[in-house]
Amino acid sequence: MAEETKNINYPLEKIRNIGIAAHIDAGKTTTTERILYYTGRTYKIGEVHEGTAVMDWMEQEQERGITITSAATTCFWKDCRINIIDTPGHVDFTIEVERSLRVLDGCVALFGAVEGVEPQSETVWRQADRYHVPRIAFINKMDRTGAEFEKNIQQMRDQLGAHPIPLQLPIGREDKFKGIVDLVEMKAIIFHDENLGAKFDIVDIPADYVEQAKKAREFMIEKVAEHDDELMHKFIEGLEPTIPELKGAIRRGTNALKITPVLVGSSLKNKGVQQLLDAVVDYLPSPKEVPNVKGINPNDDTEIERKHSDTDPLSCFAFKIASDKFVGSLTYIRIYSGILTSSSYVYNPRTQRKERLGRLLLMHANKREEIEEAHAGNICAAVGLKDVKTGDTLCEEANPIVLESLFVPEPVIWMAIEPKTKADRDRMSEAVQRLVSEDPTFRVRTDAETTQTLVGGMGELHLEIKIDIMKREYNVEVNVGKPQVAYKETINGTAEAEGKFIKQTGGRGQYGHACLRVEPMERGKGIEFVNETVGGSIPREYIPAVEDGVIDACTNGILAGYPVVDVKATVFDGSFHEVDSSEIAFKMAGILGFKEAFRKAKPVLLEPIMLVEVIVPEEYMGDIIGDLNSRRCIIQEMSNRGHLKVIKGLVPLSEMFGYATAIRSLSQGRANYTMEPNSYQEVPKQIAEKIMAG
Repeated sequence: MAEETKNINYPLEKIRNIGIAAHIDAGKTTTTERILYYTGRTYKIGEVHEGTAVMDWMEQEQERGITITSAATTCFWKDCRINIIDTPGHVDFTIEVERSLRVLDGCVALFGAVEGVEPQSETVWRQADRYHVPRIAFINKMDRTGAEFEKNIQQMRDQLGAHPIPLQLPIGREDKFKGIVDLVEMKAIIFHDENLGAKFDIVDIPADYVEQAKKAREFMIEKVAEHDDELMHKFIEGLEPTIPELKGAIRRGTNALKITPVLVGSSLKNKGVQQLLDAVVDYLPSPKEVPNVKGINPNDDTEIERKHSDTDPLSCFAFKIASDKFVGSLTYIRIYSGILTSSSYVYNPRTQRKERLGRLLLMHANKREEIEEAHAGNICAAVGLKDVKTGDTLCEEANPIVLESLFVPEPVIWMAIEPKTKADRDRMSEAVQRLVSEDPTFRVRTDAETTQTLVGGMGELHLEIKIDIMKREYNVEVNVGKPQVAYKETINGTAEAEGKFIKQTGGRGQYGHACLRVEPMERGKGIEFVNETVGGSIPREYIPAVEDGVIDACTNGILAGYPVVDVKATVFDGSFHEVDSSEIAFKMAGILGFKEAFRKAKPVLLEPIMLVEVIVPEEYMGDIIGDLNSRRCIIQEMSNRGHLKVIKGLVPLSEMFGYATAIRSLSQGRANYTMEPNSYQEVPKQIAEKIMAG
């Protein structure tokens, strides 16, 4: 234990916070497992006998239904501490990737050597761009039939707009893949097959690879030199850079997002994983090398920044909340500045309250370790925080800061659920609340008309899995309604109307009168309220009540009761009564005026449009396109990916229910597809009429 505890306070430059991100089935979990196997064996974290304990541990995790510890795992390599965050590959769980990238300093992007760049690889790449996360690419599964190297690198250029630079070349491919050429050190690494590649020999480059390696090294130096003055100087003069100079230049180029180093291997066969770990240490940034974290001071809305250091005031970001059978709720925290200590108080600017931290845990490969404190740059888990949501900032009350929160997409699909028995009813509300606190893209609301409980999410699979977790984890049986699309309402025109709420019922009456104008705003802008009253036609204290009325009216629209979006509402006139006016009367006037103006302003229904990508063998392409056209799909582009065809299009979500079954039968199970929310667009008139009638 003493061996591990001294590793807790690593200097910042010896810490790496990395994630492993990729398309489904590119080998993320296998790679993470192998990393834990090697690092565990080197540092004897727990008793890891030849990797077996790590494997068993992953299996138990799977039996529980959700990987809990994979949220953040700590391991050690060379003299660095590496915090690894695993991310799922399915687009329905886009929030998992989003929140991981939000707190990472670097990322390993995995690509299957056979499949290359896949749809979800593109989504993950775009998310990493949004958070400016430096990346290393690892081309995995080099031992599989049909494995390609150069083609994959070209795809990264064409489809991701990346600047990949190979630092290694494969020696052999498919079943003959036996090693790699290291272009930085100009040595060959040959793996021993009999002990799962854990042992390898460093030898001279085989004669038939020397020429290719020389060319590839020249290309590498030239490309790296383009972004590094020192190296460029040497390159022009024809001088050979030293290995430390070359590594330094690659690191600087990677961290500036100018280049992406590419490595190669086969995680399943344990080939290339140690070299990948070396590259994480050599080329990905430490918390010290990433820009200072910026935030807003909640007291006066000014921008402030904090250095990644123990001496700056505390600022942390809660990026994941996980339920755990043993300790209750676990909050995963990235510490940007300051020191977090167990049993201390932290301040949450969102709730404006202080909360006491219980225990602090460091997540290890196969066990948790309780720690007293965690320093800047680290990732740990806290027990005992009750009122914390994903995306909250935790800081000191005396020095508050609000860090940029997560980008959380709105649900595109809703489904009614009801408990099967009376006993399930009580458990259901607790289970739903737990799931909502863990996953910001999972929502719950009660339908005003039918009083049904509705749950919302990012797709059919997302909701299916949540309902499965309720059953397995919380022992709640529910009946499920048909999926419903999350429609919205907006306007295409401008209109004015007045809202009058006048009641005389003997004694004191009610009087509120507001004139409102509504006009459309561009998609995605939400609701805006403006006060243009002059001369006290409505006293100032009643304006917030009119605004409340407008917001209230927007929760369920005029056409079919769906939420109203992208409308600007302006109150420009009105009147009041000395005695009878009240806040409630003006709120009612706001509701009545808004609804009347909305009705006159050419109201329309909006529906969620999905970006669909279908990968299909050529012989089924005609049938698939015909089927997509019948689903109101607008095809954007068609391209080739190896011997397969790729169709990209925009299609309304309402037309895509049950598509998984349809695509299977149309292609004899050989086509597959991915779908992600793209935008909201107007519903065609005849379809809108059906929705409103229904």
